[in-house]
Amino acid sequence: MAYYLSKTLKASFSDAVERVTQALSSEGFGVISEIDLHEKIKDKPGVDFKRYRILGACNPAYSYKALQAEDKIGVMLPCNVLVIEQGDNEIGIAAINPAEAMMAVHNDILAEVAVSVTEHLKKSLDRLQ
Repeated sequence: MAYYLSKTLKASFSDAVERVTQALSSEGFGVISEIDLHEKIKDKPGVDFKRYRILGACNPAYSYKALQAEDKIGVMLPCNVLVIEQGDNEIGIAAINPAEAMMAVHNDILAEVAVSVTEHLKKSLDRLQ
C-alpha cells in the first residue's frame, strides 16, 4: 500500500483548494493550518516553483483517540493533504495514508484509529469531482 492517497482534478488551483477543504469538512476534518510552498520557495531560495499548498487536516475526535493511545503521536499530526498544480487546470491532490504511516509506531489501538482516519480521507477524496 502507498504512503499517500491521490486524485487528479480538472479545476483552477483556488477552486481545488476550496473543493478539497469542503470535502474534508464533509468527513469531519477541519483545515487547521495551510502552508503555501509556492510563496515560501519563491521568497527563499528565490525559485519560481509550481503552486503547491499543504493543508493540515484535523479530525479532533480521532486526534484525541490517537493521543490517548500514544501521547507523542502529535509529531505526526495533523494529516497533510496536498494541492499541487500539475498543468493547465490539472490539479493533483494527495493525502497521507495514516494506516501506512502509523505502522512505524507499533501500537494496535493507534493502528485501528489510523484505519478509520484513512477511510474518512478516502471518502473525502472520493467526494471530489
